[in-house]
This record gives sequence, C-alpha cells and structure tokens, in this order.
Amino acid sequence: MSILKLYHNPRCSKSRETLALLTARLEGDAFETVRYLEDPLDREQLEALAARVEGGARALTRENEAEWKALGLVDPSDAQRLDAIAATPKLMQRPILDDGTRAVIGRPPEDVLVLLSDA
Repeated sequence: MSILKLYHNPRCSKSRETLALLTARLEGDAFETVRYLEDPLDREQLEALAARVEGGARALTRENEAEWKALGLVDPSDAQRLDAIAATPKLMQRPILDDGTRAVIGRPPEDVLVLLSDA
C-alpha cells in the first residue's frame, strides 16, 4: 500500500474528524498529513488531484467562501477553478484523502474509508 496523503485544515471540524478516524485505524506511517494552507499545492498538483477526485475541479472548489464569491465567476471552467484555488488555497475542499490513484473528499469523514478498503 502506498502512503496516503490527507489534505488537512486543522481549523475545519470535518478535517479534524477525518484525521482522528485515520489515526485510530492506521499506523502513523501509513499516511502523511499535508496542511495545504501552510504548504499549498501548485497548479500542476491541483490539476492532478482534480483528475483523481470524483467530480473533478468543481468538487474541489469551496464555492461558499467569500473569496470565491468575490471572484464573480459565472459558469467557471475547470482551469478558472484551479487557478483560483492555486491563488487562494482556502478555496480547496477539505479534507481530502489521496492514494495517488484516487482521491476522496471526507464529507462526511467516513467517505475516506473506501480508500482503506481498496488497499
């Protein structure tokens, strides 16, 4: 099994719940916690992640954030979404568990368990 990556925002309750769930089920070296607000993904990494998430770039985007609404985008393209997330990492959905082949958004946190059962 490859090392899983959890894209994590410690200020988000769902992200904290997902981290606790993984910590309870996996050994500490079975996953890496990436605090994406401190260590943001670049545009290329975001594009690759979007390709692994069901729903793509649209699913990665937090459209209820004030920063997203301020952009005023009407029917944005995937490229516009990824550019916005690259410029403002807060716009990336969280938490996300990524195994390098497939990525799952942890809303609810239990949704990430599918990656554990696939391993």
